[in-house]
Amino acid sequence: MSGAKLKAPRGTFDVLGGDACVRAGIESRARTLLGAAGYERIETPAFEATELFERGVGESTDIVRKEMFTFEDAGGRSLTLRPEGTAPVCRAYVEHGMHKRRQPVKLWYLSSFFRHERAQAGRYRQFWQIGSEILGSEDPAVDAESIALLAGLLDELGVRELRLRLSSLGARETRAAYREQLQAYLRANESSLSPEVRERIELNPLRAFDSEHPGTREVMAGAPRLLDQLGTEDAEHFAEVRALLDIASVAYEIDPTLVRGLDYYTRTVFEFTSDALGAQSGVGGGGRYDRLVEQLGGPPTPGMGWAAGVERVMLAGGAPPAASQAVELFLALERPEPELRGVAFRLLGEARSAGLAAQMDLGGRSLKGQLGHAAALGARYVGIVAPSHVVLKDMQAGEQTELAADAVVHAVLRGHHAL
Repeated sequence: MSGAKLKAPRGTFDVLGGDACVRAGIESRARTLLGAAGYERIETPAFEATELFERGVGESTDIVRKEMFTFEDAGGRSLTLRPEGTAPVCRAYVEHGMHKRRQPVKLWYLSSFFRHERAQAGRYRQFWQIGSEILGSEDPAVDAESIALLAGLLDELGVRELRLRLSSLGARETRAAYREQLQAYLRANESSLSPEVRERIELNPLRAFDSEHPGTREVMAGAPRLLDQLGTEDAEHFAEVRALLDIASVAYEIDPTLVRGLDYYTRTVFEFTSDALGAQSGVGGGGRYDRLVEQLGGPPTPGMGWAAGVERVMLAGGAPPAASQAVELFLALERPEPELRGVAFRLLGEARSAGLAAQMDLGGRSLKGQLGHAAALGARYVGIVAPSHVVLKDMQAGEQTELAADAVVHAVLRGHHAL
């Protein structure tokens, strides 16, 4: 109806005010921590060829089967808004020949993602994630570094009541043999399983471990465990990862039921949860994906990565707001005259060119209102533009001086450098 109030689509949100400052603080800490560890920023397109996720994430996953926003462009190509970050980064690794660089290649991102799932606290249909990927090394130290970096970041961001769950899925061949064993076990107990789990026995039986259905949970308590069937190399890899985490004093719990929801994972998988979030406790996690680049047409390339939900981090405690830029000079008008506004506008440009954080009144306020606005901004200096001079007020010292307009910026710079 014409004139009706419009709202953001369900499962999306606007980032305003204080939330924007908190997000800026999270980004700043991620950039500092990951940059210092040698990670380069990468951003991939918001939409990709649908085939990327069908091949990379797995056609049997809930993401591909139920949650993707997929559309056809004017040329008849099937495109999908990215539901996760690892497959696009691996596509970029192949497309840009990063395998020719010194390995491993370390990358990080902070991007928006899209999934059509039930909107709830901290889970949206458009959401943001911080993620990291290391490509080109199967060293267990890669796994340990990834986990330790996320642990450090979540700690810096003040996420409360953190727990780290850790497991291993072994090599693809081990997982395939286990899958058949688990399928046989589930078929033998099919009458006790939820309808959804019964439907998944052939497609994705490992997801039965995530079911909240009482009968299914009872069945899964006696199910065979993949962690008990690791080959020698996979068991040694997992043991070394644990040893390195112990050295780094990263506490963890071994959870043989941890399977993660993406088909590309091999060997190490992990998840950080926050008891402060209640039932939907996941904050971030990831794992190793040693076959994914090859699946996407690249050379055999081991990989390891993780992602953490920005909204989940904020809900579980989050970072304090990033410090806003201090206003070093606020320009006010003695009277609302075009000539004075012109002088103030010229001084505003000069101050910003000199590197000062400067603002001027843009709301048509009275002089009293302008001074109140400057005080609310915490301005260090206020320049009151009069017809023949500028009154420069030092708001910290409580002093003021009459100056020619051309001398204002230099005076502020001198006072700024004297601090």
